[in-house]
Parts: sequence; C-alpha cells; structure tokens
Amino acid sequence: MATERIDATLTIAETSELTGLSPSTLRYYERIGLIDGVQRGPDGRRRYQAADLAWMAFLLRLRTTGMPIQGMLAFAELRRGGDATVRERLELLRRHQAQVRRRYEAVMRSLDAIDKKIGHYERLVEERDGDSGREA
Repeated sequence: MATERIDATLTIAETSELTGLSPSTLRYYERIGLIDGVQRGPDGRRRYQAADLAWMAFLLRLRTTGMPIQGMLAFAELRRGGDATVRERLELLRRHQAQVRRRYEAVMRSLDAIDKKIGHYERLVEERDGDSGREA
C-alpha cells in the first residue's frame, strides 16, 4: 500500500524534477521576483505548494512560447497587483499571443517549404533508383 504524503509541499529537488527547472533556476526565479517568496519548512528549506507549481507551469508556457524574462517579470508584477491589473494582464497576454501566432505562421510557411524540398528529393531518389533497377 502506498504511503500518502502528509506534507502536501515539495522540496526544491522534487519541484525541479517535476518542472524540469533546475534548482538554481528556481532560486534565480525567486530572487528576481518571478516566483513569489516560497514558504520554508521548519528546517529553513524551500517548500513548494500546489499554487507555486501552477504558477511555474504557466511561466513555462510563457517561456516555451518565447516570452522574454522581462515580459514574464512584468506579468508577475501585474499579477501581484490583483484584480486591479486584470485589464493590463489581458493586454500583455494578447500582445504575446499575437507575437506567438506570427512566429507560428512563419514556422509553418518554412515547414511547408521544407516539405516541398523533401518531396523533390524523394522524387529524385525514386527516379535514380528506378533507373539503376533497369540496368541490372
């Protein structure tokens, strides 16, 4: 029978494993204010809660979509402002969304060009293989 965890928090090592962020990155994010002060256990070590993990998951989405740290910091600061900053957060995310969509469309156009080039080379290989098969 699995033992249930009484303490619903995670250590920095567990959080690192779960998020893919190194412990040094987690400490850096906290130091610059990207992650709010993480609670500490009786031993003084960081203890991450579910809300911390949910926030980090969103930060990772922003990072994956190319938002620079300065943009993430701006969003984090607005978030700390509570409901009064909802409109500003919405606008920041809309601008980022538009940038991501432009990059996505550019990548898709490039992928189409690569697909066409692959098709071209596959036809050349087929023609060459077909010709060599007739010589045998």
